[in-house]
Amino acid sequence: MASATDFSEERLAEVVGHRFPGGTYRIERWENWLLTDCTGRERLPDGLVHPVALFHVPILGAGVTIAELFELLGARGAGSVGLLGYDWEYFSPLVEDVEYRIDGGVVSATRAIDDVGGVADAVAFEITLTTPDGELAARVTNRWVVRR
Repeated sequence: MASATDFSEERLAEVVGHRFPGGTYRIERWENWLLTDCTGRERLPDGLVHPVALFHVPILGAGVTIAELFELLGARGAGSVGLLGYDWEYFSPLVEDVEYRIDGGVVSATRAIDDVGGVADAVAFEITLTTPDGELAARVTNRWVVRR
């Protein structure tokens, strides 16, 4: 897999702007029930989707896998990637049985070198969920660190 020298700063800069294939995703009633049940909570009223759906729905709907993200970022494996943070922004409630359009890509990537020469890249990707009417429903921004 890639080392810091294999994954140059130029190559890192090239991932910024990379777009995922995109697609659609419909959160079915059964899926929302399972998500809600696993959190030990009661179902939300009126078919509202439990917020935990934003952990997996954006990736699935954007047409990308975690393995493909690792390959794109030159990660050596699960131990080389850490979570720097994530933001979930809701612009309208997510509801069951709605076909959301999902698009996204890499929005930033920067390299840092620590005092002992360790190299790490901070990478952010953003995925949006849009209603069938074209309204922005949610935006997820994930920030990862890839240790080289």
